[in-house]
Amino acid sequence: MQSIIMFIPALIANSGAVITGGHFVIDRGKKFFDGRRILGNGKTLSGYLGGIGIGTITGFIIYLISGAFGYALGTYGNVYGALMIPLVMATGSLTGDIAGSFIKRRIGIDRGGKGGLLDQWPFALMAFLFLYIFERSYFMLHYVYLPMIVILVIVPPIHRAVNIIGYRMHKKDVPW
Repeated sequence: MQSIIMFIPALIANSGAVITGGHFVIDRGKKFFDGRRILGNGKTLSGYLGGIGIGTITGFIIYLISGAFGYALGTYGNVYGALMIPLVMATGSLTGDIAGSFIKRRIGIDRGGKGGLLDQWPFALMAFLFLYIFERSYFMLHYVYLPMIVILVIVPPIHRAVNIIGYRMHKKDVPW
């Protein structure tokens, strides 16, 4: 359970990107070699940076709340870890989301099109990869094997529920 709670910054980063996005399209309307947009209008610098910021702040808040409960909810270690680990997870999460969009465009799925697990797993997998690269000891302690599998299993229904909420709030064009 602690591993799931401590992974929340990676999950929140995507919602934060939707809330803060809309300005400065990353691919600036350019097309890839295949003639399709590189990413599309849904991937913006304001969303990327805003989502990272919101994910990082969320992680720090989790650290403070966890400290109030004697770290029974889990911990990132010290204040440095409480900032760096959520920053790494949030950055990995949004980088994975961008990578998923890039792959979707290459296989002909337009913005807003259903991509199945390409909509749901790339952000989680990239968050794990970034943790492994930049905060390896934390990754090895908290996410090797079962916790990572559990997170990958629960991400699709959580992602779907959050997207439905975003759609009903008129923050997303489609409910997936």
